[in-house]
Amino acid sequence: MGMNGMIQFFRQMYGKLGSNIYAGVGGQSNPQHISFMRQLQKELKEKNILDSPLNELKVVVFDIETTGFYPEKGDRVLSIGAIKMTGHQVHDSTTFYSLIQSEFPLSYEISSLTNIQEEQLRVAPPARDVLMQFFKYVHSDILVAHHAKHEQSFMQKITWDILRTRFEHRIIDTSFLIRLSSPFKKLLTLEQVCEECGIEIRDRHHALGDAIMTAYIWGYYLQKARTMGFKTLREVYEYIAKLK
Repeated sequence: MGMNGMIQFFRQMYGKLGSNIYAGVGGQSNPQHISFMRQLQKELKEKNILDSPLNELKVVVFDIETTGFYPEKGDRVLSIGAIKMTGHQVHDSTTFYSLIQSEFPLSYEISSLTNIQEEQLRVAPPARDVLMQFFKYVHSDILVAHHAKHEQSFMQKITWDILRTRFEHRIIDTSFLIRLSSPFKKLLTLEQVCEECGIEIRDRHHALGDAIMTAYIWGYYLQKARTMGFKTLREVYEYIAKLK
């Protein structure tokens, strides 16, 4: 069976097994994990981030590498990378990165693109451990991503499949701030935005590398927002709502 045929076979198998493609890799439910997630969700509901000054806003910029674009059709998360920011300041010393364990085959195309090998995934930490480490790293901070719908759909899927709880974090797309100065600009690729902002392109299609570049994009446009007179996220939301 060729590689393309094998990929198709496993995708068909995913459908027969059900929608939980992470079944069997998370381990047993941990009461401490359940307690932590419940407390985290409570904090997320109570936290007021809309009125936080932009120069004090704490966010976690993150990126994921996946096998494709459709989590409900069997595509899965391969790795998660993240970096923390306060205002436009990037905290280079506090990063997060992990591969996620998998026994499924990885296509040549995805392996070449991400530089991730099947052998690395077989010995990587289980999905449950990675998720819990990620949520403890993020805590109740806002998440930021480039083309955030991709990250959101996969995080919703893996959080439910592994932890049996909803993914409650707010994710803001970089376009949220880009629209302030360029309201009619189409959504650009990460490389294109980096080139426009004068940000060096390094470690592309590596979850942490992409997260770091995205962080500098967020910082660049956050400074622009403040220069334009915006002081809080609420002011930005209200302004963008008028553009629609």
